[in-house]
Amino acid sequence: MSLRFHEIAESRHRILNPLTDDKLDLLGQICRIPAGARQLDLACGKGEMLSRWAAEYGLRGVGVDISSVFLNAARTRAADLGVADQVDFVEADAGTYKDAPESYDIVSCIGATWIGGGLEGTLSLMRPQLRPGGIALVGECYWVSPPPPEAGEALGMTEEVTSLAGTAERIEGAGFELLEMVLADQDSWDRYVASQWWTISDWLLANPEDPDAPAMRDFLTRARRSHLEYGRQYLGWGVFVVRPVPPGTSDAA
Repeated sequence: MSLRFHEIAESRHRILNPLTDDKLDLLGQICRIPAGARQLDLACGKGEMLSRWAAEYGLRGVGVDISSVFLNAARTRAADLGVADQVDFVEADAGTYKDAPESYDIVSCIGATWIGGGLEGTLSLMRPQLRPGGIALVGECYWVSPPPPEAGEALGMTEEVTSLAGTAERIEGAGFELLEMVLADQDSWDRYVASQWWTISDWLLANPEDPDAPAMRDFLTRARRSHLEYGRQYLGWGVFVVRPVPPGTSDAA
């Protein structure tokens, strides 16, 4: 799925992953965000989390994404919420973006662990930016139950996807402690995935001669089938709240 396909399919979304408004609010409560906290959001999309938490908790932060379309939407949203002076949005590759070491209380990458070649690599990218005692938020897919062999291909999931327990093991293997989590449910997935279908259908009606129209139509057909046949039953997704295990600590608590 190309960047343009994402920009089209998610043009009516504010949250670009299977996290509902209620679950995003719950995640903010769980994170115990103090006033004045700083957050770096890698692959921030439209910046809904960063802008909403700036308004709710008074944090300041930076969002990084490669999509100018999404970043323009993020800046508009920040202005609408009255926090444009608290958040900056940078067009850059989140996988190579660098900032001053240990300068953020929260570093997040919600649903884009491809920036580090997977969960463990992404956590390694996030660690240097964290202040001592800071937390990382990482959104990742997992299998709810062992899927049939054809499910991974149909859903575009690689062999890297593992179980929920396997995800926790990978977090620990990267040198982090799992503190909390907020998991999507079937309704969360429907609101994220199924709501794209209408958006794409409208785009196809309005742009029948676009060079990408045939591929987008094929994507819509496959996305509907794979979600109904496999996604709702087998594919999970969650945001995991983690922090680095202090040096010299053999095991997380």
